[in-house]
Amino acid sequence: MRPTSFIKLALAVAGALAASSANAAAPVLDAKSSWIGNTFGFGDGTWTQINITAIAVAPDGRVFTNAPWDESGAEASVYRDGKMLGFAGGTHGWGASGGNAVAVNSRYVYVAVGVGNERGRLVKQGVWPPAGRQWTGVSRRDIGELKRPVPFDAGSDTNATMKALAADRDPRAAMARSFLSINDTPADARQEIGGLAANDSLLYVANTSVNRIEVYDAQSMQKKSQWDAPQPGRLAIASDKTLWAIVESAGEHPRIAHYAASGTEIKDAPRLPPDSVAVDIAIDKTGRLLVADNGPRQQVLFYKREGNTYQESGALGERGGIFSGTPGKPGPRRFNGLTGVGVDQDGNVYVSTNGIGPKMGKLGAGLGATLESYAPDGASRWQLQGLLFVDGAWMDPGRPNSVYTGNKRFELDLSKPPGQEWTYAGYLTARFKYPDDPVFHTDQWPGLPIARRLEGRTFLYLTDMYADHLKIYRFDEKREGELAIPSSFIAGRPRPVQDVPNRPEGGEWIWRDTNGDGRFDTGEFQRNPGDARITGGWGWWVDAKGDIWRTSDSKNIYRLRYGGLDKQGNPIYSYANIQKYSVPAPFDTLRRAVYDAASDTLYVTGYTPDAPADKRYWKEVGRKLARYDHWSTDPKQRYAIDLPWDTQSKPLATIIGVTVEGQYVFAVEPVGDVHVYDKDSGKEVGLIKPGPEVGRASGWVDVPNGVTAFRRGDGEYLVFVEEDARGKVMMYRWKP
Repeated sequence: MRPTSFIKLALAVAGALAASSANAAAPVLDAKSSWIGNTFGFGDGTWTQINITAIAVAPDGRVFTNAPWDESGAEASVYRDGKMLGFAGGTHGWGASGGNAVAVNSRYVYVAVGVGNERGRLVKQGVWPPAGRQWTGVSRRDIGELKRPVPFDAGSDTNATMKALAADRDPRAAMARSFLSINDTPADARQEIGGLAANDSLLYVANTSVNRIEVYDAQSMQKKSQWDAPQPGRLAIASDKTLWAIVESAGEHPRIAHYAASGTEIKDAPRLPPDSVAVDIAIDKTGRLLVADNGPRQQVLFYKREGNTYQESGALGERGGIFSGTPGKPGPRRFNGLTGVGVDQDGNVYVSTNGIGPKMGKLGAGLGATLESYAPDGASRWQLQGLLFVDGAWMDPGRPNSVYTGNKRFELDLSKPPGQEWTYAGYLTARFKYPDDPVFHTDQWPGLPIARRLEGRTFLYLTDMYADHLKIYRFDEKREGELAIPSSFIAGRPRPVQDVPNRPEGGEWIWRDTNGDGRFDTGEFQRNPGDARITGGWGWWVDAKGDIWRTSDSKNIYRLRYGGLDKQGNPIYSYANIQKYSVPAPFDTLRRAVYDAASDTLYVTGYTPDAPADKRYWKEVGRKLARYDHWSTDPKQRYAIDLPWDTQSKPLATIIGVTVEGQYVFAVEPVGDVHVYDKDSGKEVGLIKPGPEVGRASGWVDVPNGVTAFRRGDGEYLVFVEEDARGKVMMYRWKP
């Protein structure tokens, strides 16, 4: 049968048309809720935040954090003894954001934050900046209750505003009275606070972009002095009241500076190794300097005073971090993207990482947060993990009880209680060895995984949050350990790939690593020479035989045939080997196509003339799902069913992701509820909902490939759902 003849597809139906699943309430299935990727599952209301870019440690071991973004508002949080104690609030959304610095004294926590106005929609003098402006500064909080802002008098010139705010019952008014504005800039030119340090008398602020260190009274928050410093970053106050600072922090190799209280530089700072990238500094009670080095060493370096200067006296962490030994294998002291270091009164050391470091570039929330504590002798005390964000999961086809996410691998022991079944086993992204990895040059996060076994080798395919392009990785376990080697890339629109090294102009091209070095070299790109334009669309699928399926905005289904492996072990895809199928009846617009190669069955979702699309809901799979048997030879529609679609309900009731596994079709709503359909009849079997193990809550599913499933040998299904609200992937266990 000709591929383009599907517009005339016969509508012979093997059974009666399935009734709409929206017309009858589906029973809730007996599925156990669990998760992977976060130390806490929110069953008790706690989670480890998805990113940590700065820490401050109180003498008693409480660790205060900050980051620009946590999906559920925990940018500024507090932890102790391996537990989350709470978060600050007021740092997330609706005019508020976190930052990259935090400091403590005996009374207060000082948090670098941003304040905006939601494009002029927030208007109140003293609370929000004027339209077109952005404030960055410091929010002061009670050290005993991080949510409690501690107001101060901002000076006589604004007393009238402060008095008005003091009488205002709006919680944001109290927040404004505890906010010290450091920089008032155009909204598109935000000037970050690079570091904070405090004692009971003074607050030091690194005003990085204006090359200045500013000094404020810790109680009144009135400015006392300032001095010039080249791009100051993290700060630390010594017991003799001198100030240590990382300077030239925006450069490739920052250095350490030491200042007297007057601002005069003291010429005794240590010289760092030439390949170091200092990102944070702390001082223990003996006067020893601790420097978090996010360069190739991936260590905390110790410096002790010897004579008139400071000399390196040791290090915490394996040299090379997670990339040493077996590359990508996580574990204690195998740091990955250091962002912060601190020490308590007992000499315990605390280290934060986010998989990349404080300079995240396009990675809006890092690549997985950890917060770790080590005893003075280097022994591991505890570790917290918030490893996943805008991520899914797919069982590893080459290993039992192994599962891939966008750039990590986990191992499962399903005999353990919910939330304890997973172990972090592999980190896949090698930024030092493979700096051209498109995760650093395309979108904010690694992507949603599909893992396939082709010719005895495992390959990882990643779809991005907006289904624009497709990343492909290969593995070489003997040489590369856990690392994923960039293998191929299928580009979509020009803008998302504009920063890919050596790319051709525009989009619509395929790259393949023909020389095996993992770099995007000139001469490795293939432009699309034909009229089969796969740019645009919401559906990517890779079948078990390696063929790539694409539902596109051109209202076609494209099949990019797998062409074997090249001499480097890369899967071969070419525009010369593309097949186009027309839209099958009853659809006029397609959103997803899931192909089962073993049975030659295609499952299609989209919109029909009597169930049209709504442009306000553009990631959804559509309002209809149909199954077509014998797709490649003599396609027949077995059934077409209505999917949930109620845009007036609260919460919204639509379907945003769909997959097929075993006997069932799994379709997930944006709120995370999973509808289960029998794949042979289209009849809805029931609904999987989050249980008490995860606080009966799931974050918004915000990606096209947000649900996957795996049938185990004993008939149990593992159903994975993207859950970006609290740094994890849901794992539901259901046995029919």
